[in-house]
Amino acid sequence: MEKFAFMIHPIELSDIYRKLKFMQKLPEGLVEGVVKKLPPLKVSHITGVKSQYAETEGWFVGCPLTTAQMMQLPEEYVIDKIIKTGKIAEKLGAKILGLGAFTAVVGDAGITVAKNLNIPVTTGNSYTVATAIEGTKKASEIMGKNVKDAEVLVIGASGSIGNVCAQILARDCRYMTLAGRNTEKLERAAHKILTDTGLSVKITSNVKNAVKKDDVIVTVTNSLDAIIEAQDLKPGAVVCDVSRPRDVSRDVAEKRDDVLIIEGGVVEVPGEVNFNLNFGFPPKTAYACMAETMMLSLEGRYESFSLGRDLTVKQIEEINRIAHKHGFKLAGFRSFEREVTQEKIEQIKINAKKRSERGS
Repeated sequence: MEKFAFMIHPIELSDIYRKLKFMQKLPEGLVEGVVKKLPPLKVSHITGVKSQYAETEGWFVGCPLTTAQMMQLPEEYVIDKIIKTGKIAEKLGAKILGLGAFTAVVGDAGITVAKNLNIPVTTGNSYTVATAIEGTKKASEIMGKNVKDAEVLVIGASGSIGNVCAQILARDCRYMTLAGRNTEKLERAAHKILTDTGLSVKITSNVKNAVKKDDVIVTVTNSLDAIIEAQDLKPGAVVCDVSRPRDVSRDVAEKRDDVLIIEGGVVEVPGEVNFNLNFGFPPKTAYACMAETMMLSLEGRYESFSLGRDLTVKQIEEINRIAHKHGFKLAGFRSFEREVTQEKIEQIKINAKKRSERGS
């Protein structure tokens, strides 16, 4: 049987409190100090991942640092802890390791980690982008928009991942704007899209202004701070936030019930899978980055498929092929680490219509 491991970590202190309830009574600073000193651990055994071609088992391994700690602690300390967590995956017999959440972002996005382990490492970014694009199209349709006719904005198109998103979306778009700080890179991206697809796209360095005008937004920047606030979006807008840290402020979720924010796809995993861990998704579904690790294992592709911050259209197409072969498919949407239900989307549509009619 094939074997894999996937690295997880607590997003916020609330994730720690769910497991260790007594810590809720302690001061946050003390809890953070305790968490910082906790050793990496095996979290759960994953069974039942099976396609018509192969079967694999795996493990969740835990790196006990929150997102905030990974951003604030010295980079060397964080990467060393990630490597030590990866060593647990090796001892368990995993043949490939997937990096989850911020472990895939910190430092050089997995390159140093891979160099210090004896098994290949993948960030899952290829399938994350693939499902983000597919999810954006489907979410837009549900909200009554079609990317072929909508005003589409790609923020961060001067970067590798944003550039790839723009190239793939441009195949279906009629109206597209590329936004970012480096206008020279945006111009090169626009020229490539024109050459490859015949689509003439607009470019802008005024992200705030662009956000207010567009219907469908994909944002992939390396900003440490949110760049999309609650007041920026038009009613009924669809935003796919692929960035870590997020480009969309959490305030948007709290203050705007008339816009749809997704962070990529919820993926249905083939087989009678049991994660032996509740991470807030329906049974037999996973994050796209998790799914990439599983499908590479099923395929016997024990290689560092997605590593660093460079991605190509070819990689996205290849991971999509592997996904379809083994029966992985988009099963829904997620937003701020939680599933977005069909009922919630319907309510967003109603709220967007009311707000548009009020003209505010």
